Amino acid sequence: MTDLSTLDRLLDEARVEDEVFALRPDYRAALLAVDGLVPGPSDEAGEALLQEAEAAARRALDDRPVEQLPHVAAWREAYRAFGAKPQRTRNSLEALLRRASAGLPRVNRLTDLYNAVSVLHQIPLGGEDLSRYHGAPRLARATGAEAFDTIAAGEPVIEHPEPGEVVWCDDAGVTCRRWNWRQGRRTGLTEDTTALFVLDALAPLTDEALHAAVEDLAARLARLGPDARITHRLLTAGPTSGRGD
Repeated sequence: MTDLSTLDRLLDEARVEDEVFALRPDYRAALLAVDGLVPGPSDEAGEALLQEAEAAARRALDDRPVEQLPHVAAWREAYRAFGAKPQRTRNSLEALLRRASAGLPRVNRLTDLYNAVSVLHQIPLGGEDLSRYHGAPRLARATGAEAFDTIAAGEPVIEHPEPGEVVWCDDAGVTCRRWNWRQGRRTGLTEDTTALFVLDALAPLTDEALHAAVEDLAARLARLGPDARITHRLLTAGPTSGRGD
């Protein structure tokens, strides 16, 4: 298990660069660091939660296409602002919602949980292995020289983001491209994970809705291990950024 002070330090040092807030002053990032989770395969509780999320997605899309959902539309606008084409590179929330009618993926109980919470709260939500980070998480606009460790045509490759692209990164390179489009291989969740979860919010998603998603995720994660320890931090453009346990 990772020392709780290490989780606190990594969250305290996490940051969103001013250049990202200049692009979207309404952006907020909720970060949750979790240790003590017990890994395992997909289970009945996860299956029930995924079915609940699939039903919620069907209701949300009953009278409109996915791109017209307010938070999906906001993320499409944000992607266009840094030069990405949302029809080709869909944010993680939109990608999940488009899969929901045919069935969300069943991966393992941790991934199933955060995918379901993402759909239920209509918020992009990613999970990574914090123990594989080199330094603290940082959201910035790429220079284009950063390394991104991924898989292409079934083989591991190193790619590079486009200059100006919004990326999550650490001291070793990019951990997630295009804000919340594709996560890297190096920091992917493993069976022995100290996990970092990132919840991305833009207007019109309210602070109250973001807080509800954070509380829901934290409560469900706490059930995945009797010794689970969770600490979290909110990053905003204003003076309200803070951390809690």
